[in-house]
Amino acid sequence: MTLIKSISGIRGTIGGEVNQGLTPVDAVKFASAYGTWLLRRNSNTVVKVVIGRDARISGQMISDLVISTLVGLGIDVVNLGLSTTPTVEVAVPMESAHGGIILTASHNPKQWNALKLLNEKGEFISGEEGKIVLKIAENEDFNFAEVDDLGSVTNDDSYLKKHIDAILNLKIVNLEAIKAADFSIVVDAVNSTGGIFVPAMLDALGVKKITKLYCDPTGHFPHNPEPLPEHLTDLSQEIKEKGADVGFTVDPDVDRLAMVCEDGSMFGEEYTLVAVADYVLSKTPGSSVSNLSSTRALRDVTEARGQTYHASAVGEVNVVTKMKAENAVIGGEGNGGIIYPELHYGRDSLVGIALFLSLLAEKKMKASELRDSYPAYTISKNKIQLTPEINVDQILLEMAKKYANHEVDTTDGVKIYIEKEWVHLRKSNTEPIIRIYSESKSLAAANELADRIIDEINALF
Repeated sequence: MTLIKSISGIRGTIGGEVNQGLTPVDAVKFASAYGTWLLRRNSNTVVKVVIGRDARISGQMISDLVISTLVGLGIDVVNLGLSTTPTVEVAVPMESAHGGIILTASHNPKQWNALKLLNEKGEFISGEEGKIVLKIAENEDFNFAEVDDLGSVTNDDSYLKKHIDAILNLKIVNLEAIKAADFSIVVDAVNSTGGIFVPAMLDALGVKKITKLYCDPTGHFPHNPEPLPEHLTDLSQEIKEKGADVGFTVDPDVDRLAMVCEDGSMFGEEYTLVAVADYVLSKTPGSSVSNLSSTRALRDVTEARGQTYHASAVGEVNVVTKMKAENAVIGGEGNGGIIYPELHYGRDSLVGIALFLSLLAEKKMKASELRDSYPAYTISKNKIQLTPEINVDQILLEMAKKYANHEVDTTDGVKIYIEKEWVHLRKSNTEPIIRIYSESKSLAAANELADRIIDEINALF
């Protein structure tokens, strides 16, 4: 069994021993810590928290435990029930709540679940805030409410519509063009809440031809829920059989979006953000942001429109921080995460779908043609196993010095730009490993670059 406590929340496999897996005791303990942190930040106030969950099998159990714990602390709960990560993020400020908890293990398999923690803006709590929550949990520094001061629970199923309405109200969403295009679309929602929310989003956009694949929110995932090409063979086949224009797939909590083209080929998870950014930048001049391990294609597309691209450290919180600092109009991550700040600062597949279909409708191109219109890059992911006594930081410093005559970014590890290629070196926080991501025009070229860097690193010790 596995239990991972981090500054962004607690994640683990269901069952096992306390503090070894995500047991009921661990869920209560961590919910208590988060609730206590909120109470101390908002003294002499009735604290309100929004809760939502994906459809995984353990969701109802974990939800009941977390909600009861918050009520026991004297906190009022707005329970959205089956929901999505971006919907909870949207709901927190709409409710004038003090925080939110999303019960989801994102793309992890069904035995996993997690508590993801939000602040009053509906954004993930910061690293420093997360450390405080972890310390409260470690010390079990809780003080529960007496009987007359218990919190209340309000069940609210209105946020599916509220979230969709907020997207439809965005000026940049071209409803007329989408309706006129008369798209045929297949949806693979891996039997989680995307099966409710994605078809509803498409229907609201005026899409009439919707084929649902694995859209029953039972939590019994029919395949690995991470939206990678090897997991999307059924979607690809269904698109070809139906003669559909495009296929959409999301992870269980609907914050990652991937597309499959009309010919069954992958649009490419890295290119979800590239396409959406291309559309946004065509309507709204401004800068873009992605993390250092995302494709260079976003930089190319941004600069082609005369705008400025910025890179952030890996992690959604870091992307959001950089977007705010640079006043970016679009940003996200190469895992299919779209962050459109005009709506909210969080990865959101639903707004991604609306913006992508607006682009596809205006371009009047096939999805595969649209994909081929962007710069072609491929990322290779490798790692080097090191012995514990090796100084990883020193190795990264030496590599930065070696390539000092190139563009080098040391925001998060070392990223080296070599003409149109790049390699990103990051150390693991938990084991003696250097992760090596490289990108080039082909997988063979990306692998060749990675192999060269690995040889150079090995020569240092």
